[in-house]
Amino acid sequence: MKLSSGYTIPDIGYGTFKTPDGEICVNAVREAIAAGYTHIDTAAVYHNEVSVGEGIRQSGKPREELFVTSKVWNTERGYDKTLRACEKTLKDLGMDYLDLYLIHWPANKLQFGDKAASINVDTWRAMERLADEKMVRSIGLSNFYPQHMEPVLATANIPPTVDQIEFHPGLLQKDTLVICRKNNIVVEAWSPLGRGHLLENPDIADIAGRRGRSASQIILRWVIQNNVLPLVKSVHADRIRENFNVFDFELTPEEMSTIAALPDARFGSNPDTAEF
Repeated sequence: MKLSSGYTIPDIGYGTFKTPDGEICVNAVREAIAAGYTHIDTAAVYHNEVSVGEGIRQSGKPREELFVTSKVWNTERGYDKTLRACEKTLKDLGMDYLDLYLIHWPANKLQFGDKAASINVDTWRAMERLADEKMVRSIGLSNFYPQHMEPVLATANIPPTVDQIEFHPGLLQKDTLVICRKNNIVVEAWSPLGRGHLLENPDIADIAGRRGRSASQIILRWVIQNNVLPLVKSVHADRIRENFNVFDFELTPEEMSTIAALPDARFGSNPDTAEF
């Protein structure tokens, strides 16, 4: 996918949320790159950036052939803290630039009242400086809904390129997709498999059985055909490869509609009510 920054982003990513630091993470990242992933997503709060960087180095893949994302955590919001947080992330990863840096969660009104918008804007100013100084190539948001995004869009000198949100069957996030597409913002899906809860859904299982595919492949294909970029995670080599193998088939309009009609479900935190 083409980003508004002019760079391109691989249209499936390998996520490292809850991947234990150390050998498990190093091996998983190395396996993902061997399977064909060139887009690796991590975050400071995952506490595994050192291992992610080591897995990348052990893969033998040249840095310029990879797309690496990280995120500034909530305790580091604000101008000065965000700059320092990015410096630490680069040091931990052993890299001199990031392809994409995101504000991990918006400051919300529940915690910060009327100050929430200004906190998000100040953090975004730091993101713009990081982009200007070439420490990061593209900057974006994560878990921002329209009400969080609008103050940033209204004041930004560099517009967000990405919004990474919980998106999967049962959580379609239509309002957020509308504002993102209006502003040329690529939408990424975290937990596209509903943290595994959707893999046993009978409607998805029925489509998977008829197609000779796994349930995860059906769901990831559905995400991609919604023009959303899935970030998928496993530490098992066979599943890592399976989840990447989703580009040689298409779901029918009827199958897409069946999956889109699944009951409402949210498996992560709501950005408006998050207290962390």
